[in-house]
Amino acid sequence: MQVTIKKAEQLKAKPDENKLGFGTIFTDHMFNMDYSVEKGWHNPRIEPYAPLVMEPSTMVLHYGQGVFEGMKAYRNQQGGVQLFRPQENFRRLNTSNRKLCIPEIDETFALKALKQLLTVEMDWIPSAPGTSLYVRPTIIATDPFLGVRASFTYRFFIILSPVGAYYAEGFNPVKIMVTKEHVRAVRGGVGDTKTMGNYAASLLAGDKAHKAGYTQVLWLDGVEQKYVEEVGAMNIFFVIGDELITPMLSGSILPGITRDSVLELGRSWGMKVSERKISIDDVIDAHTSGQLKEIFGSGTAAVISPVGELKYEDTVITVGDGRVGPLAHKFFQTIQEIQYGTIEDPSGWVEAV
Repeated sequence: MQVTIKKAEQLKAKPDENKLGFGTIFTDHMFNMDYSVEKGWHNPRIEPYAPLVMEPSTMVLHYGQGVFEGMKAYRNQQGGVQLFRPQENFRRLNTSNRKLCIPEIDETFALKALKQLLTVEMDWIPSAPGTSLYVRPTIIATDPFLGVRASFTYRFFIILSPVGAYYAEGFNPVKIMVTKEHVRAVRGGVGDTKTMGNYAASLLAGDKAHKAGYTQVLWLDGVEQKYVEEVGAMNIFFVIGDELITPMLSGSILPGITRDSVLELGRSWGMKVSERKISIDDVIDAHTSGQLKEIFGSGTAAVISPVGELKYEDTVITVGDGRVGPLAHKFFQTIQEIQYGTIEDPSGWVEAV
């Protein structure tokens, strides 16, 4: 398939890249492609960013049959542009597609189309420290039908947004709160899938956490409500003694690409790295014994997010000395330097545009 390009007649004013927030500004163009049973995926096109026209009965609005991804494009010191492990994002998108009964996309073609879109929008990619162009591929069910079944038609689109830090705190410790009142996902469901409903399911607990002065919710497993799973927008890591621990992928945890990068880096540094069950009581006990050194989250949006305080029921603990831990800082600095091309990429994670 060939991607057709239709340029916008009027271009938007570019924002001040030193004052970027997250996810509020969008570029001049987007990528669109359609699916039907008769034609398969067809009509790939880059065209002006515009509202999607759909009927009120469109299935995604009623049954949530939709998936998405998140990645970033970075401007390196030479002025070029690069992506970080985009093949993994499109591979995970297809994993989500299979779980949601959505036709798979050609991953190689999707990456090629994204690169064409980025070439068109090259002037939107910021160069200020810590900034990037956020990339949001999305697929939605588009049948106008009120009935519970998989759709016969779909829209695949990619939109772009210049962004700064995800959290207002920047690279500073956040406060997280464990909830036992709510659960997000269970093994055998879609907790390991980037689908809209997963995030809708987290809103109420997240709102309660915000009102209590906490940035994010730390979810426990949905069956026993004792084993740590993930934070709303990131995977979670604990440094206990000399061991780096993250919850094992059990089918209800998103297999984060930054998570995988942290694990690979930790092993390459000779660290003791474990993917295993860890209960919230284990975490509290490790703090009590002085063995809990650090907690941090990982994800595309924030990269690494140190945790300075954790609340579980009536217990509030300060992690380390409440400041950024040395390992969180090392992972953050190393991953960012690979993403921006300031150090060698030993694992072949960077994809030039």
